[in-house]
Amino acid sequence: MKSLILFADKDRSLRRRHPWVFSGAIAREPAGLGCGETVDLRDADGVFLARGAYSGASQIRVRVWTFDEHEAVDADFFAARIERALAARRALVASGETNACRLINAESDGLPGLVVDRYGEVVVCQFLAAGPERWRDVIVEALARMSGAGTIYERSDVEVRVKEGLPSRVGVLAGAEPPELVEIVEHGLRYAVDVRAGHKTGFYLDQRASRRAAARYGEGREVLNAFSYTGAFAVAALAAGAVKVTNVDSSSSALALGVRNLALNGLPADRVENVEADVFTLLRRFRDSRRAFDMIVLDPPKFAASRVQMDKAARGYKDINLLAFKLLRAGGVLLTFSCSGLMTPELFQKIVADAALDAGRDAQIVDKLGQPPDHPIALPFPEGAYLKGLVCRVS
Repeated sequence: MKSLILFADKDRSLRRRHPWVFSGAIAREPAGLGCGETVDLRDADGVFLARGAYSGASQIRVRVWTFDEHEAVDADFFAARIERALAARRALVASGETNACRLINAESDGLPGLVVDRYGEVVVCQFLAAGPERWRDVIVEALARMSGAGTIYERSDVEVRVKEGLPSRVGVLAGAEPPELVEIVEHGLRYAVDVRAGHKTGFYLDQRASRRAAARYGEGREVLNAFSYTGAFAVAALAAGAVKVTNVDSSSSALALGVRNLALNGLPADRVENVEADVFTLLRRFRDSRRAFDMIVLDPPKFAASRVQMDKAARGYKDINLLAFKLLRAGGVLLTFSCSGLMTPELFQKIVADAALDAGRDAQIVDKLGQPPDHPIALPFPEGAYLKGLVCRVS
């Protein structure tokens, strides 16, 4: 096994079982290493630390597979890790709560760079790093055998692959071509999912608990659902008794699928207003026209993909939250989220607090929201806690 030697003062995170090793930590590496090749990581004295996948194109030079020197990285390794991840989700699916969930959550399931989501009989994979890319065929075979799904589909069309020197790729990996829309069930509600071209792998599975919160707080309220995508928050709120929902998104096709989701659940379309617009611009227009709501959902896309974008991201979060506070009626509720992994919960809460202050509103946090159990967070890997949500009530 080829080995990479770390600088003497750069092995602390590995000893704490963090699964990433950055290029600046490596003192020596052998020439000719292949993309995704398995390598050993050793300290300055040559003592074994971990075994992982090499990526010469990435700043994250190695993603760790195992900290056990006696554990081989082979087909049996991947079969065991996949089976462990699937077993951890069986109770969720068996409960009847949903037939859609995350099966493999990358680093937090011991398979860095691999995301696998299930939508009924369709399993969707994202190979986000050089390691799972190298073992792609082995992983697909194990998933097809263990999941029992009729389709294994790939959505490796994300920007992070560019940093790994990998091309974008989409298509069937095993089984039949997926239908144009896959229907899933969550908390008794039905949603149509575009696994072939929708956001992420087709649906925001990580917001399952937050949609339940929208139902809990939405009864009897007029709701603004900003960055609405296919209107899942709207469906949950309306089904719970919201009197009206305004969906806002920049994508006409997403809004159209939201209309279909209403019909799937027998919800009246005349209680929904769909607006194709830039959210920032529309919130200002609503402010200027003194439009008001009883509940606002802010679920924007990731504003910060790197540390250099954090200042701009903070301004963006401050802006939309300030506008939302100004649009809420007394006693109104704001459900506000950040899915930027670099945004800490403490900083996000401070930004929301500053927004309320600048809007001249007194507000309380009445609930905190985050990832559901099928999106676990490995304790040594705090970066896995990317989704942050606050429920704020204004006076």
